[in-house]
Amino acid sequence: MRQGILLYGPPAAGKDTVTAALAELSPQYVAFTRLKVGTGKTQGYRMGTPEQLAKLDAHGDVIYRNERYGNVYVVDRPGLEQAMEGGRIPVVHLGQMVGMAQVTTLFPAHWVRVLLWCSKETVALRSPQRGDTDTAARLTAWDATQADLAAHPYAQWELSVDTDTATAAEAAKRIDATLRATSPHA
Repeated sequence: MRQGILLYGPPAAGKDTVTAALAELSPQYVAFTRLKVGTGKTQGYRMGTPEQLAKLDAHGDVIYRNERYGNVYVVDRPGLEQAMEGGRIPVVHLGQMVGMAQVTTLFPAHWVRVLLWCSKETVALRSPQRGDTDTAARLTAWDATQADLAAHPYAQWELSVDTDTATAAEAAKRIDATLRATSPHA
């Protein structure tokens, strides 16, 4: 069975850093590059056009889409299929509970759901350190993420990691162990 990891959390919670630490543990772990239609940061995204998005929509290949910071971000079926080729395990970053539900429902795989969390104060410190020029928007997104979690009190997580106290390497080891322990191949 195909496997994947869903990392949910606010901006600057460490999704990129933990994903890099997972890739250091095993080459099987790969960052899923979402399709982005818009402007701004291009690193870590597959940049697309409104026409490409319309084509994906027409074929039913949009698993989840959200709009934030004036852009559209997409988890698409062809992208996930490609990311899982050769037994690779994609690490998908999400910041909305509806996205978590849609990916687990609409794309069959063994998904490990991980809540990465950090304080709002940590976001205020990390955001400019990582080069964000819109820290105020990131803090607003932290508030939205906290409200999203509160609105879904019965959300199921295989693992929760506080990145204020756990290093990326520690988080990666815990995620890897959780995936292995819950895998249908175990």
